[in-house]
Amino acid sequence: MGEPVKERISAGTGPAAAPRKNMVRVPGGSFRMGSADFYPEERPVRRADVDAFWMDEHPVTVAEFRRFVRETGYVTVAERPLDPARYPGADPALLVPGSLVFYPTSGPVDLDDFARWWRYTPGADWRHPRGPGSTLHGLDRHPVTHVAAEDADAYAAWAGKELPTEPEWEFAARGGIEGAVYTWGDDPAPKGRAMANTWQGEFPWQNLKPPHRRGTSPVGSFPPNGFGLYDMAGNVWEWTRDYFDAPADEHACCGSPAGTIPRRVIKGGSHLCAPNYCLRYRPAARQGEAVDTSTGHLGFRCVVRG
Repeated sequence: MGEPVKERISAGTGPAAAPRKNMVRVPGGSFRMGSADFYPEERPVRRADVDAFWMDEHPVTVAEFRRFVRETGYVTVAERPLDPARYPGADPALLVPGSLVFYPTSGPVDLDDFARWWRYTPGADWRHPRGPGSTLHGLDRHPVTHVAAEDADAYAAWAGKELPTEPEWEFAARGGIEGAVYTWGDDPAPKGRAMANTWQGEFPWQNLKPPHRRGTSPVGSFPPNGFGLYDMAGNVWEWTRDYFDAPADEHACCGSPAGTIPRRVIKGGSHLCAPNYCLRYRPAARQGEAVDTSTGHLGFRCVVRG
């Protein structure tokens, strides 16, 4: 379909007040979705249309998710016992509640197997993001993580919202600029400024950030896009409601490989995305994640349509 033409989409007008606190009005419009320049799963570039909707201005935070759990008693997928029938042949001793936690390697490694830096960690969940003994101290304004698709759906229903479709998410992430590589334009670091929470250094071993700035960052720590939405690039991947069909030459960097468990599209990249490995903190980037999987770099935000 050729190169998308860059143009700013008019913000238009909408209702004067958001239906919920901290939501941003995203105008409806038509745009060229995807990219022909990066990973195969982003192709082809195609025309997509979305109606106007409201979107959370930032990913759901730890504090917001805690309120949901307190009011409902909800137990996330990572906190529930695993059903042996769903994992035939697995060692029963390993079928304990937990989630995937990132562990940096001690030096350079081949980047063809993400199991080298991801470990299933018993006891890791949204309350214990680094595993047993870790806490949420100081993380109230950080995105909640270790949430599976079912958990995100449950929160959205409780809040009177829904998860976005993939076209809605990508349209919103572009912030009114059609065809740009990033949510803010084509320059990865305008005037040397970091525009999103992404990996600095050589992934997965060299992290050039100071220790207190590694991992997730408080929502709103980086500039918003043209629609006033924060963290549409980096920080945490975000669930959508759409299911993922992988091309034959898919090159997953951190999403689940194709298998028997359905996968949904996740968008936005995370603090673990790096140019030398996973250049996916772009609106067009996408991955498939198994619906029963949770990780330390995957969260979500919600929408209200109409």
